[in-house]
Amino acid sequence: MIQILVDADACPVKDEIYKVALRHDVPVMVVSNSPIRIPTHPLISRTVVGDGFDAADDWIAERVTDGTIVITADILLADRSLKMSGVVIAPTGKPFTTASIGNAIAVRAIMADLRAGGDNVGGPAAFSKADRSRFLSTLDETLVRLIRTQRRVAQQPL
Repeated sequence: MIQILVDADACPVKDEIYKVALRHDVPVMVVSNSPIRIPTHPLISRTVVGDGFDAADDWIAERVTDGTIVITADILLADRSLKMSGVVIAPTGKPFTTASIGNAIAVRAIMADLRAGGDNVGGPAAFSKADRSRFLSTLDETLVRLIRTQRRVAQQPL
């Protein structure tokens, strides 16, 4: 079953997720450390996890299957989700893949080391309209691909 799990506390594309998911009849679970308002719709639900370190990440990672799309900017959650055969998309529309995650983890570690050493390395670029557009396109394409794959598998004789 296809589902979308959203690492929601700082996710800037929740409305876009709802729009695309409802168009394709795919359930969405919004996971956060504090209550977040969601639309009233049977396909959209939320869970509020404790405020413990990585509580939302742990909740999501434990539920990822090969039909799961995870929306997160968290590189370590992306890595855990990929290892569970999930599909991972950053809010900027950039997909995380098994080929790209190693580099992303390495860059994250280098930046953490630089910050720990007192270097001012800045933060991520500001979220833009182009990011939002790319995200919509990537999520829609990913859902179409997963739906087609599931239909093909369901039609194969046993």
